[in-house]
Amino acid sequence: YFRNEGSLTSTLRTLLFFTALMITLPVGLYFSSKAYIFEGSLGMSDRDSYFYAAIVAVVAVHVVLALFVYVAWNEGSRQWREGKQD
Repeated sequence: YFRNEGSLTSTLRTLLFFTALMITLPVGLYFSSKAYIFEGSLGMSDRDSYFYAAIVAVVAVHVVLALFVYVAWNEGSRQWREGKQD
């Protein structure tokens, strides 16, 4: 029972971490890349900077999703190995 509860807590923490990361990282990268990189450093117009900042945000979403799948896969295989040794 306690092993299963620890597994559930670990899974919930992982899910909450990646949920927070999925919300904050793309939004933060969108606004910061638009203001500082595309408009500030590169001097792009407002319309062009929206487009390229959106691309940065979409790439960030895909990176977070890939990291989540990787972590979930490794966590699942680790739990499976620990359960199999019993």
